[in-house]
Amino acid sequence: MELISFNVNGIRASVKKGLSETLRTLDADIVCFQETKASPDQVKEALKEASGYHVHAYGAEKLGYSGTAIISKLEPQKVAFGIGLPGHDDEGRVVTATFSDVVVVNVYTPNSGEGMKRLEYRATWDAAFKAYVSKLAKGKLPVIVTGDLNVAHQPIDLARPKENYNKISGYTQTEIDGLSALLKAGFVDTFRYFHPEQVKYSWWSQRFGARMKNVGWRIDYVLVSGGFEKQVKDAFILNDVMGSDHCPVGIKW
Repeated sequence: MELISFNVNGIRASVKKGLSETLRTLDADIVCFQETKASPDQVKEALKEASGYHVHAYGAEKLGYSGTAIISKLEPQKVAFGIGLPGHDDEGRVVTATFSDVVVVNVYTPNSGEGMKRLEYRATWDAAFKAYVSKLAKGKLPVIVTGDLNVAHQPIDLARPKENYNKISGYTQTEIDGLSALLKAGFVDTFRYFHPEQVKYSWWSQRFGARMKNVGWRIDYVLVSGGFEKQVKDAFILNDVMGSDHCPVGIKW
């Protein structure tokens, strides 16, 4: 099985940039999208050429904002939207799909925003999300948590750590602590598990030629509940895939 996660920064825009062909080339069993910026119906319409996939999308109440989707070759046994808490479920940020052998949680974590105006909310979100996935991990099935977590966890995960630490959203101690808490709760960062010292990024600013210069951040992850990492065969970041300011990340098991 292969799972891929991709922040498409607007699924309709990404389709115009070749997303349908990318999906055919990658041929993954499960694909998780973040920042679809579309309603569920618009997501299904955008993916009409992605034959062979079941589409389950979640949209924000605010049109053209946020949004997540899981598409899969096998129909999930159950699909849930949100984390079940008022105040956290109006931005379409979490889709959970239960399959026969694994639970997949696709998340688009809130960005702390310009000037870190949403940093306090972000900390509240991180705690609520950790509680949600920790409860899932107590079940019988292994849990995969994947998506844009909007944080670089360690200095190796961004090109300019000293310049950005506690000065810009995505690399504050508050956000780092949020991801650390998930890992302490038993989840494993699969890319670091397989590639402890490899420098590779999944997002680049659209300014100053950042992608061409590879001045990037690793903020897209595939985490797995403790023990399942031993069944994972590989974790990867597909830097060569275009169509967004992010690139896909994924695992095989």
